[in-house]
Amino acid sequence: MARRRPAPRCLLPLLLLLGDFGHSSELTFTMEPSDVVAVEDHPLKLQCQVEGLEPISKSWRKNGVLLSDSQHVSLLANGSLYIRRFQKLRGDGSSDEGEYDCTAQNRLGLVVSRKAKVQVATLWPFHVQPQSMVVEEGGVARFQCQIHGLPEPLIIWLKNRRPLEPDDDRFTLLPTGVLQITQVGEADSGIYHCVAANTANTRHSQEASLTVQGSHTNVYKEPAILVGPENLTLTVHQTAVLECMATGNPRPIVSWSRLDGRPIGVEGIQVLGTGNLMISDLSVQHSGIYVCAANKPGTRVRRTAQGRLVVQAPAKFVQYPQSISRPVGTTAIFNCLAQGEPIPQLTWLKNGEILAPSGHIKLKNNNNTLTINGISPEDEAIYQCIAENDAGSTQASARLTVLWAEGLPGPPRDVKTTALSATAIQVSWSKPLQNTRDVIGYVLHIRKTADPVEMEYQEAVSKSTLQQVVTDLEASTSYTFHIKAYTSRGASKPSETAITNTLGEVPAVPALFIKVLNSTAIQAAWESSIKLGQHEGFKLYYRRIHGAHFTGPVLLPRNVTSYNITHLDPMIAYEVKLLAFNCHGDGNSTARFVTLRDATERSVLNTPCDCLKEEHSSKTSTTGIIIGTHIGVTCIIFCVLFLVFGYRGRLLMCKHVEDGLATPQAPSRAQRHSQGLVLNGGVGRAREEFTANRKMADINELERLFPASLPNEHQRKGITQSNDISPISEEQPSLTCQNSVFPLDEFVVTQEPRATFETVVQCSLDCPESNAKQLSFTVTKDNSSGTAE
Repeated sequence: MARRRPAPRCLLPLLLLLGDFGHSSELTFTMEPSDVVAVEDHPLKLQCQVEGLEPISKSWRKNGVLLSDSQHVSLLANGSLYIRRFQKLRGDGSSDEGEYDCTAQNRLGLVVSRKAKVQVATLWPFHVQPQSMVVEEGGVARFQCQIHGLPEPLIIWLKNRRPLEPDDDRFTLLPTGVLQITQVGEADSGIYHCVAANTANTRHSQEASLTVQGSHTNVYKEPAILVGPENLTLTVHQTAVLECMATGNPRPIVSWSRLDGRPIGVEGIQVLGTGNLMISDLSVQHSGIYVCAANKPGTRVRRTAQGRLVVQAPAKFVQYPQSISRPVGTTAIFNCLAQGEPIPQLTWLKNGEILAPSGHIKLKNNNNTLTINGISPEDEAIYQCIAENDAGSTQASARLTVLWAEGLPGPPRDVKTTALSATAIQVSWSKPLQNTRDVIGYVLHIRKTADPVEMEYQEAVSKSTLQQVVTDLEASTSYTFHIKAYTSRGASKPSETAITNTLGEVPAVPALFIKVLNSTAIQAAWESSIKLGQHEGFKLYYRRIHGAHFTGPVLLPRNVTSYNITHLDPMIAYEVKLLAFNCHGDGNSTARFVTLRDATERSVLNTPCDCLKEEHSSKTSTTGIIIGTHIGVTCIIFCVLFLVFGYRGRLLMCKHVEDGLATPQAPSRAQRHSQGLVLNGGVGRAREEFTANRKMADINELERLFPASLPNEHQRKGITQSNDISPISEEQPSLTCQNSVFPLDEFVVTQEPRATFETVVQCSLDCPESNAKQLSFTVTKDNSSGTAE
């Protein structure tokens, strides 16, 4: 027979924690008390069952007060509470009604169950009674009973003291205590009343008569809603009845819709009678405004009524807190998230007591997150999250186990801090008193004093270092420090905290801008930004460039952002300097250089005119300006025509000119290349060969432009073949501008001896009534291609 192997030693602690029968060591409710409606003078038992590490002690509280065994209340062995005779009001003025909860405790902690609301069954008198009525035959009748009770009473209707026949479709009995009768006939006349009953009592309403008169007629009646839906507030899984009773002739059609446009759906939806809407097994999605419409058949004539339905849901956990184990000095975080309608309120308990935020205990995110910083053995407990709203409450628990190793070092001692600058603080300390041999290093915990604990950060330091300079801090800010010593087994308790302020710093450099106002004044402007830091004001200096001394300082408060400097020399350049200062001194300055000379020149060029004084002269000169403009344009046109037709005469193509202009011979291809230039004055390209007829026409055009014959010697001088083309004539020709004669100041054709060259022709005019002074053309020829532009 094989021997049983012993359990591994590493599993023994786990087995001890599980306790008897393998149950978890944590306290957990397997059954909690629920809301109940008790019957007066009857016994009541509230259930409470819990499991966990034994021994477990249980107790009950009513409205937060601990209950003890008495002659009418006792605690059963299984933890349930037994009330021998439940009473709404006792002789001493006390009542058994209230909120009950169960508590369970073992050596690991204490837990509290959900709160159970206990109420006595009641049935109040009717607050709405049926009323007698007279109805025309074929019309509708309605009786109503309303009564409050716990639990909700059941209502039935009687006619002539006998229960109504449920098989008649003309009768609609709503759970809310309403009786509807459609298509009323003579047989419906009689006495009606209702009966309401629950576990507390049974009540009869007063009687009401229904009288039917007249006969059914076909007289048209507009559709009308006699009774519309009421506003209702119910809990999930209950049933909602929305009443809608309409009348009219012809009989209107009743329909339902939601005001938000969402579909009502079909699951759990039922129509009672001729138009009442019943929704079973309510959910939060059924909340909304419901619209009842009475429509006249075949038309768009309709009447509407609406009612709001609010569906509440008790609190329910979406995320439960989880039990955790953490070493001493670390941080423990519990998360708890619940949903419901209305939104549940969360409360945290520590071993059954309400947990209030303190120095190292923080509640965030609407109490959804519980954070415990720098945990110690005193923080070991069972923490519960209680979620409550108008529809009910629930609870969830988790345990924090604090791990503590033997032989850990004591906390570092003699923590001192010294501010070195605006961004640095030196922290020093002494070694712990106990167990320093196993210390492997220190961790410095740093945070702004105004920040929460979870905003702190750490810096690790070697074990041989007992001081550390903390940098990258903010100026004039308070910081809190504490140190922990670490070994391979864990961390020590934190040292005492030390609080120190960093030194202040001078302001940053401001941004300076200079604007020239006029020839003797400038404006210095800057921005008062938070980037400057804490500053009290500004100092402004200015001087001439290369001057020995600045003028200033001009002291300006912190809210001023500009300053005008006047009475400056317009011919001198200036240097302007600005800096910010505070109680710690002056910050670095910003310098700008500016000259007023450009402003002086602009003021001379842009001298304002006296428009009133010159109004008359401007009117008289307008005509002269227009005439002068036309004359100038005319001169330019004549000059262009001269150039166009003058060049077409090929003044430079005639190698030998006799007296007068003889008919030239057509030059050969080689001669044309040696002569170098053919001008036709047009926009088209020059051709390589010209016909004699075309040459003759060009000469005729030249003679037409110059009717006075030029002397032969002048012609020979003016038209010469050479590498440097000279002026055409020593006597300058002239052009006529309307009734005036203007000599041509210059007419020059130049040629550069190169394969591709440009010939520049300039025609200078002197038209006194125009602004035209000179007109230039560039003539380009490529010897290789014979192309001219």
